Amino acid sequence: MTAIRKDTHLEFSEVDKGGEGDVQVFDIRYPSGRKMRLVNVYDQQRQEGGVRSQGRLAQSARWSEIMEQNKILLGGDWNAHSDRWDPQCPPKRDDRFLTSLMDDYDLIDVTDGEETHTYTRNGETSGSLIDFFITKASMADNLEISTDLATTSDHAIVCAHLRWDEGEGAKVSRKVTGWDIDGLKSEEEKENYEKAQKEWKDKSLKRPVLTEESSEEDLQKEAEWIQRNFANHLNRCCKKVKVCARSKRWWNEEIAENRRILGSLKRARRRGEATQQQVKKQRSNVRRIIQQSKTKMWQDFLSSATKDQVWQALRYTKPGGQQTTKALKSRDGVVAESWEDKAELIKEEAFPKPLKGAERKAQEEGGGMWKKITDEDIRLALFDQSVKKVPGPDRVGFKAMRLLWEWDAPRIIAIVKVTFRLGIHPRVWKEAKGVVIPKPNKPDYCNGRGRA
Repeated sequence: MTAIRKDTHLEFSEVDKGGEGDVQVFDIRYPSGRKMRLVNVYDQQRQEGGVRSQGRLAQSARWSEIMEQNKILLGGDWNAHSDRWDPQCPPKRDDRFLTSLMDDYDLIDVTDGEETHTYTRNGETSGSLIDFFITKASMADNLEISTDLATTSDHAIVCAHLRWDEGEGAKVSRKVTGWDIDGLKSEEEKENYEKAQKEWKDKSLKRPVLTEESSEEDLQKEAEWIQRNFANHLNRCCKKVKVCARSKRWWNEEIAENRRILGSLKRARRRGEATQQQVKKQRSNVRRIIQQSKTKMWQDFLSSATKDQVWQALRYTKPGGQQTTKALKSRDGVVAESWEDKAELIKEEAFPKPLKGAERKAQEEGGGMWKKITDEDIRLALFDQSVKKVPGPDRVGFKAMRLLWEWDAPRIIAIVKVTFRLGIHPRVWKEAKGVVIPKPNKPDYCNGRGRA
């Protein structure tokens, strides 16, 4: 049986390729258009009336048609024993079909070499490796396999995590979330900091700040100018902060060095200068080092935990709640089941569009209370905000705004005062990211409020 998350953003379509239920074939389509095939296999002799059948139903599937897809991942209970995938293999048994399949279509096994099946015979407990994934070598480089999840079954849970972003010729996806402003202001970067400050001041001097006579159009243009130019300036002078698969506290130089060795072995294998067994051994070595690093960091945290951090450790170990939302219903009674429909519905509820003609216009004549706002009031309002708050799409958060204050405080003061005088916010300040936080036993998400 194959189960699929109801809220997945992937398109699944089952394809009948024979096997009488012991082989399930699914074609998967990603939003980007990328396609792959997933094959779930249960290769076992069936019994009827206590008598074993002569053949295995899984082997009767139309395998030549199944293997037509280039990107393919096959996994399941193969019930085959061979030292080709199990280093501690008992005598070979029932391995002919699987061995031929791997040879005919140039497939390799993706395992950690750990036992996935335990059994007891004559009072002795033994184990074997019969549950695992096989795939093409090009896809194996992008797979992470683990068997760490607990189960009461005599078969282990084998998890496969496919990372497309580390595919053939593709760069690791690194999302830029901001800039290393603390690094820019460090003593080692003092010269670079002073240079960046001077370049910004030279650029800023060419553009006058807003005044008491500035209009709504002037305010909109000034906000756009600051957002665009300051972000571009930081891109040039400041190291970007990027989030990727290796943005972890447990990541260290030993892991990085072993990953470099693994990468060089993969390239050597493609040139025919290294074997798949060498790559497999080094991949297992990387996973072992990562696990050791995670364990050490957790143990160090527990041994040095303070009174408050003890409760923090408890939160880490508690099982998480449901991370998916059920089907949502709009005010009009329309049911949203797919990921895209839910996202659109929540966006409409959390960030409703203003009624036609209701958008606030700048005040033509306002009062004089804005004149009582002092420079110190604006500074305190800025520096009282946490620098850990998530920025908007422009990535200019409060830490970046504090840096701009150091370099160009009069510009911030001027735009804030004009904003209060006109009674509006610039359009570029109204862009935000909305995140739905699932809550247990919450029946309706249509009456939630947005967090920006």
